[in-house]
Amino acid sequence: MQRTKPPFRADEVGSLLRPPRIKEARAKLEKGEITAEDLRKAEDLEIEKVVHRQASVGLKLATDGEFRRSWWHFDFLAKLTGCELFHPETGIQFAGVETRHDAVRVIGKLDFPDNHPMLDHFRFLKKHADTAHVTPKMTIPSPAVLHFRGGRKSISKEVYPDLEEFFLDLGKTYRKAVKAFYDAGCRYLQFDDTVWAYLCSQDELQKARDRGDNPDGLQEIYARVINYALADRPADMVVTTHVCRGNFRSTWISSGGYEPVAETMLAGTNYDGYFLEYDSDRAGGFEPLRYLPKGNKVVVVGVITSKFGELEKKDDIKRRLDEAAKFAPLEQLAVSPQCGFASTEEGNILSEEEQWAKLSLAVEVANEVWGK
Repeated sequence: MQRTKPPFRADEVGSLLRPPRIKEARAKLEKGEITAEDLRKAEDLEIEKVVHRQASVGLKLATDGEFRRSWWHFDFLAKLTGCELFHPETGIQFAGVETRHDAVRVIGKLDFPDNHPMLDHFRFLKKHADTAHVTPKMTIPSPAVLHFRGGRKSISKEVYPDLEEFFLDLGKTYRKAVKAFYDAGCRYLQFDDTVWAYLCSQDELQKARDRGDNPDGLQEIYARVINYALADRPADMVVTTHVCRGNFRSTWISSGGYEPVAETMLAGTNYDGYFLEYDSDRAGGFEPLRYLPKGNKVVVVGVITSKFGELEKKDDIKRRLDEAAKFAPLEQLAVSPQCGFASTEEGNILSEEEQWAKLSLAVEVANEVWGK
């Protein structure tokens, strides 16, 4: 049976490959050849087009493809009160490649500003999603993302000598953000999160210790912050999360199945749905899905890869869904690509047509598995 509310049987994480018009406009802006207003107009045009393209392949939702962003997370975090973007000596190390040297740190008391630019980004998306008769979906980074990678060193000790106060303000900031997006008309919000996957990786846990941080107990702290952020959300607002092992130019960061975090994540956080990567052996098996509580929560099984263009076979996807259904009811499952197609403006190594073929495939499989 199809779903009439998010997450839908065929869904998507959020980011899409940047069209040439936007890439060219960004390059010209960097050279001073056009204005920021010129870039915005190019983004507006391409977002309107991509919303209708998502509807045309049969999706019941649409994102703005994150076309206005350079990064999936820094663009949102840097605009929080008390945060700033800076340029460290090194980037983020993926498998065989390093990103640009950008990061975010906390330099003041955290808050969600009334004029956060992504509120207007959502309003523009909603206007065109309503015209296309699809649900507008907004994606923002999870609160845990502001803490884990930088750790204690990225949070001012003068402002937050005690991290407990930091986590309290982080929860309040995100609670305010949830309300602000709701008031802007958002009924489908997603917290994108690499941290649950990092907590499953012995390598990433050791890196945290090497930074001087103690990862023990972070699961419970993050769950508490997330649940505080979601505590006042109205009943007609759906909030999901996407758990990612890293996605930059078709590469990755972490490996490890969900077993170490599954009980806390699936049963201990008050999300309505979980987009889980299952496109490679690095994600482990489906056994951790046994912790999904019976009821209304949904796991969106990411068995279609967004990293490469080769199209999966329908029968293989159906077989994987059957395997997942051994541990969680099929009625509590859905299907999507495992991640976005462009978590940063560089994008993954596949073509736009290959991207659309994968989204169409998710719709076709969902129709065959759960009916039209």
